[in-house]
Amino acid sequence: MELLVSTEWLAKEIGASDLRVVDASKFLPDSGRDARAEYESGHIPSAIFMDLADLVDDKSAVENTLPPPEKFASRMQSLGLGDGSRIVLYDDSPLKSSARAWFMLTMFGAHDVAILDGGLAKWKAEGRPLESGKPALRHRHFTVWADNSNVRSKADMLANVDSHAEQIVDARPAARFAGEEPEPREGMACGHIPGSRNIPHSQLFNADGTWKQGEELLAIFRDAGVDLGRPMVTSCGSGMTASVVLFAARLTGKTDIALYDGSWAEWGMADDTPKEQGPAA
Repeated sequence: MELLVSTEWLAKEIGASDLRVVDASKFLPDSGRDARAEYESGHIPSAIFMDLADLVDDKSAVENTLPPPEKFASRMQSLGLGDGSRIVLYDDSPLKSSARAWFMLTMFGAHDVAILDGGLAKWKAEGRPLESGKPALRHRHFTVWADNSNVRSKADMLANVDSHAEQIVDARPAARFAGEEPEPREGMACGHIPGSRNIPHSQLFNADGTWKQGEELLAIFRDAGVDLGRPMVTSCGSGMTASVVLFAARLTGKTDIALYDGSWAEWGMADDTPKEQGPAA
């Protein structure tokens, strides 16, 4: 499969024995929305629900960090996502949370993973069928293999502030990036990691929720001062929308990309991290 698949493609492929469709919607706690309840009220036929709120490291002091490999494999097996599966992810969230699910699946060893372009909103807008309730799940073996080469720690990012070896691209809204708007987490500093560039993740989508591609996508990176010929690390509030910018970079063909998993939830709370305010230089 390609990184992105269309609603037309998915409509033709639904029912294939090796295809797994996954609703990976996640919302901010104060959104007033319940991802699981919305899934159960109406989802793409045969889709299962991936609870991203559960796919975290419970022992980490930093919220929303990646789960241990064994926990991830166990959850995938219980969902019937395993070796040999073709996995298509979608969401109905302004966070575009299916990109986080894509990042985790590919990092932990899944080989054939795509995102549905336009997500549930486009599927519904085209009048395509929905199902309700919970499907029967079948256990399937998931061979976990964690490739941490595309994950960065706070120590890595501190070293990078001095070395500038990797460009940092922050996915938060411009006002939060500049420190003009307070962070939603209490006690957290405002601003961004020194030297960062800013691409608010919402810029990466068309009005119908499909991903921008081609020259239009390249121009977004270019206008933000990002050199796609150099290595890049993405960051955001808690690693969620950073995955969106990372996926967008992959759509340009770029592969030397990593994610700062702790993101501002870690950096902004730490006493030993330099912070910068104002727009990107």
